[in-house]
Amino acid sequence: MRILVVEDQPKIAEFVRKGLEEHGFRVEVCRTGEAGLERAKVEPFDAMVLDIMLPGRDGLSVLRELRDRRVALPVILLTARDGLEERVEGLNLGADDYLAKPFYVEELAARINAMLRRSAGSDRGQMRVADLSLDLIKREARRAGKKIELTAREFDLLAYLMRSPGRVFTRTQINEHVWDIHFDTGTNIVDVAIARIRKKIDEGAPVKLIETVRGVGYRIRDPESPG
Repeated sequence: MRILVVEDQPKIAEFVRKGLEEHGFRVEVCRTGEAGLERAKVEPFDAMVLDIMLPGRDGLSVLRELRDRRVALPVILLTARDGLEERVEGLNLGADDYLAKPFYVEELAARINAMLRRSAGSDRGQMRVADLSLDLIKREARRAGKKIELTAREFDLLAYLMRSPGRVFTRTQINEHVWDIHFDTGTNIVDVAIARIRKKIDEGAPVKLIETVRGVGYRIRDPESPG
């Protein structure tokens, strides 16, 4: 699960980042509301942890624009303990939950998990493309009902592709968001991982889902989608 944390105080941001990573989340931190808004508009995060008290563009303004743009990203607000009016306004604007400072990171992680289960509705954390499904809670993959054994990294890569069926992801994007590598490693780790996943989910299947876009990257194709 990829979490975007928007928090301007370095110590709190680092505390949240480390704590959530210890609970299995992948975390990206932005220090301003404007930066957080821009990232949320272009990247497929699973949830946002958004501080209300931000310099410049505050958290409520960020939340308002996300909802105006119909970005259905689950959002948990970080608020001052006595900020009742802000909490009410945030919930009315479309926040999914809030947590007052100071807080325990264990509670934040639990609230994020509960929020994600609620946002998944009856699917309870299921992702599906054609007959391929992922259970994000149990971390299980199935094709046509048959369980597929994936490593943790293969599961993360497949989930990343399945968040946006039809979208082409470059090797650089995959490196950054699955391996958390922000430089050219000079290796073919992405190609090797894709080859392994393709063998596991596409071999013997009548419809191939993993596609290579030459010179660009990879995508997962939804055969039910027009075009």
